[in-house]
Amino acid sequence: MSAKARIVLCDDHPIVLAGLRSLIAAQEDFELVGEATHGFDALRLISEVKPDVAVLDISMPQLNGILLARRLADECPSVRVMIMTLYEDGVFVRQAMDSGVRAYVLKRSAAENLVQAIRSVLVGGIYLDPIIARLVVPSSNSVPHDLLSRKAAKAEITGRESMVLSLAAKGFTNKEIGAQLDVSEKSVETYKARGLEKLGLKTRAELVRYASIQGWLADV
Repeated sequence: MSAKARIVLCDDHPIVLAGLRSLIAAQEDFELVGEATHGFDALRLISEVKPDVAVLDISMPQLNGILLARRLADECPSVRVMIMTLYEDGVFVRQAMDSGVRAYVLKRSAAENLVQAIRSVLVGGIYLDPIIARLVVPSSNSVPHDLLSRKAAKAEITGRESMVLSLAAKGFTNKEIGAQLDVSEKSVETYKARGLEKLGLKTRAELVRYASIQGWLADV
């Protein structure tokens, strides 16, 4: 990564883009390298400039932010994708997380949270806007029984499986995890599959939720 974090902004509202542009410009270590107002334009731009972080709105013409995130996960896996949106529905949060998105920020709190979210994903973290975090990560007083019961299953997974799942929950790819643990990408896939099966987890959103309950994201 270059000395400055390279950012692309994608939103179809000029006023919103102007506000985001100001937030990025105020950070000495951030550099805005492109803007787009339509989904396919955003895909072409991001594919061309390969930014460190792409901030996407969900409601964009041509190709919405969720579908765009899925395309980027396949075509530009090195780009860390964030969603910034008006939508506070848990359905959108889960769809975003399952599409490889590493941060979900609400527009109404962007001034307070966007820069922190970008810095979090730059170091391999996951960021959820505090306002909607409860939709994915329940409070300790309301943790569903099925997730609590998985704490017992945690004892059955190996240390390596636990480490792989922890890194996967933080947003690292199989290749990145393999490099950190000095194992093959195939081995990472095996550890992850075994761990998820033992814990009964099927989606990335479920993994992030479980990891938060276990405290695996505390250092993010």
